[in-house]
Amino acid sequence: MPSSISNSLLWIFDAFEREPTYVSRRMFGSDAAYVDGLLCLVAADRDKPWNGLLVCTSQDRHAALIAEMPALRPHPVLGKWLYVPQEDPAFEDTAEQLAALVLARDPRVGVEPKPRQRRGRSGLPKD
Repeated sequence: MPSSISNSLLWIFDAFEREPTYVSRRMFGSDAAYVDGLLCLVAADRDKPWNGLLVCTSQDRHAALIAEMPALRPHPVLGKWLYVPQEDPAFEDTAEQLAALVLARDPRVGVEPKPRQRRGRSGLPKD
């Protein structure tokens, strides 16, 4: 059943509306942006630590992204991804910069989504 609660951070994804490969899906009770099939950003408008923008990236790319956008930090729960909390003074600027990196196909942003496992009626994964 769809959530009736609107995510106030969906404006971040407005930059992707003209991108033909853009898809938005719900994830962790938040909204995720996919471009070219890669999971790129998750806009989370919930309680801490799920109240900001998560950047889907690998840990070997953290230093370069943080050097460019110092408001970024490893997410306190999902340390493999970076995060800028909504209350950070640089939140809006950082979100806009990240959206621009996604549109520019910057290789530091975006991860292959893990395929969903199909389950049979027993609840066990199918072979």
